[in-house]
Amino acid sequence: MTEPLKRATTRPAGFTPPAHWINPPLPEPRAITPADDPDGLDPTRYGDWERNGIAIDF
Repeated sequence: MTEPLKRATTRPAGFTPPAHWINPPLPEPRAITPADDPDGLDPTRYGDWERNGIAIDF
């Protein structure tokens, strides 16, 4: 068997990216704000719903 080809990590010399290639800045992450839940079940607490001490994932 032959050895697999190495992956290119740099672009060839003389390459210019097209004008439609842009790198917009990423938005800042927002903190999770738990909503008022009359039943006291908040899915943002653990990422799952909890009922009777059992986590339920839909």
